[in-house]
Amino acid sequence: MAQLAILKRDQSRINQEQLIQQEKKNMKNPMYEIASLLLEKLLLLSNFKILQTGSMEEEEKKKKHVCCYDSSYFRPGDLLEVPRTLFIHFGIYLGDNQVAHLMPDILPAFTNDGKLIQKVVTNKRLILGVITKMARIRVDTVEDFAYGGSILVNSMDTFFKNCILCNDKVVHRAKRLVGTTEYSLLWNNCEHFVTFCRYGSPVSFQTTKVNYHCPNIL
Repeated sequence: MAQLAILKRDQSRINQEQLIQQEKKNMKNPMYEIASLLLEKLLLLSNFKILQTGSMEEEEKKKKHVCCYDSSYFRPGDLLEVPRTLFIHFGIYLGDNQVAHLMPDILPAFTNDGKLIQKVVTNKRLILGVITKMARIRVDTVEDFAYGGSILVNSMDTFFKNCILCNDKVVHRAKRLVGTTEYSLLWNNCEHFVTFCRYGSPVSFQTTKVNYHCPNIL
């Protein structure tokens, strides 16, 4: 039985290493990079109509999305997922109703005012952040992070069974990375951030799936 458990553990580690190696190969694949650029365009187009609206309307929308979440179900270090329009948004629960997450954001390029930057990222700020490839790893409440969406917890653990870091280390990594960063759908998105924090390897299954399922996207 012990030998069988060791074999299973070794096979799981091999599968994980193969997945990470495949991710690295994909990063060097020009077709994969083009696919990521197309996805960025889709993200911009999906939010284009929002650019036509005024700030008052956007604030009203935000108020309608506010929901109540019981954070007692979350543990510090948990990986949280929220479905968005085209992608899933990811964050790391820090405790005390706080979530660290990476979001495209243009505003830090123009101001160091922490109070202004900390306001919930509007769609205009997000879209301009995608265009300019600027982002910020920020800390928000669970409500602001989820923005009305349902939250899934630790669903990726099945892929990284033997690589889950201890909760304190996950939280420490997430807090240490808070601040301005570059944004790339291919190399540095919200999923890369959380997988690095919780599993030690920056991986994005969302962008990998596009390459697997749409190899002839052009």
